[in-house]
Amino acid sequence: MVAGAGDVVGGGSAQVPDGGWAAALDAVLADPAQPRLVFQPIVDLRRGVVAGYEALSRFDGPPGCGPDRWFAMADTLGLGARLEARVVAAALVARAELPQHRFLSVNVSPHLLTEPELAGVLLAADDLTGLVLELTEHVAVEDAGPLIALLDRLRSVGAAVALDDAGSGYSGLQQLARLRPDFVKLDRALVDHADRDEAKLALAELLGTYAGRLDAWLLVEGIERVEELEAFVRLGVPLAQGYLLAEPGPGWPALRPGVSAQLQAMAARSAAADQVAALVEVAPTVRSGDPAGDPAALTAAARLLAADPGLDLVVAVDDLGCPVYLVRPGQRDTEAGTDVQLVPVSLRVRPAAQLVEVITRAMTRVAARRFDPVLCVDETGRLLGLVRPERMTLRLAELYSGAGTELVTSHATPGPAPAEPALTPGAPR
Repeated sequence: MVAGAGDVVGGGSAQVPDGGWAAALDAVLADPAQPRLVFQPIVDLRRGVVAGYEALSRFDGPPGCGPDRWFAMADTLGLGARLEARVVAAALVARAELPQHRFLSVNVSPHLLTEPELAGVLLAADDLTGLVLELTEHVAVEDAGPLIALLDRLRSVGAAVALDDAGSGYSGLQQLARLRPDFVKLDRALVDHADRDEAKLALAELLGTYAGRLDAWLLVEGIERVEELEAFVRLGVPLAQGYLLAEPGPGWPALRPGVSAQLQAMAARSAAADQVAALVEVAPTVRSGDPAGDPAALTAAARLLAADPGLDLVVAVDDLGCPVYLVRPGQRDTEAGTDVQLVPVSLRVRPAAQLVEVITRAMTRVAARRFDPVLCVDETGRLLGLVRPERMTLRLAELYSGAGTELVTSHATPGPAPAEPALTPGAPR
């Protein structure tokens, strides 16, 4: 491969298309069918349905050249507005086939949006209802006045605005206040393993509350683990997208099988704010019938813990799925050479148990077991998940301080509606 103009970015080299970037971009812009669009569902977490889609660009080229690099190189070579105009035009065409009562989000760069080639595509449309312009903040906008004026014009004919990567980079609180978006997308770095990081969840709650004051919806992207999904459902986040829910694809992809029912069950549990069910999280398990800890189970647990450094607990269950003991990282004195610690189960509760009752029982355990997770079981004793005392304490503090248990977000649920499509100008959000 021969590098072309602009092939070095940020002081380093990267894989480039044959003939260089200039030739590759010229070829894309010469082909009306390029780039291809795929669509990833954006999901209403309360109802377990698709609320909208994000249009994503796909290019032919070396595997290491993702869409972000194509757009970055186009911008470097002065072709950024032209390439983004191509994508926006394709999204507007696709919008005509959009399923009823859904919206379509398309990425645009704020520093390019006011360029005539890109702005002209949008201004030429008489009606932009159902289109969400997702502002990707990779470059600072020195003078936001023209951008805000253009967004106001586009909103007047039905467009909505999303701010990407909130909580990082240029997408700070000041940008939220200036642009007053209709959607606030939480930065993926704040989503990754947020279930294990109370600080990330607290920041998500802060941004959700702030977004709600602006009459906007909070949207978390990059959901790839069930535990992350559960954490944001418990927090009351209204919208999410990620490979766990649905993969991008041509046409209008559906949710993965079983996702809708799973989300509805999670939402029902989280609605019971003063019960244990609202805080139950998934626990990895190994099979063991020996309360003393058989070697095979301990070895399996050690492998799970070693494979995921952030994992702090595995539950051993018997053949019926009932919890037998807990396994934590750490040296066991009774068996040299192992790197796990066997912990007895000290408290089992049912999902409907009241938080006040459970935290009281937890705090009356012996000092060594006082802050061990509480295991939630069904009527037959089978494990449903675990509840951490620290999260019970935080939830009780919220309840008794009057802070509520859900993010302050929109006044109505996005997505499908019986009478009118979402994002109708003037309709409450």
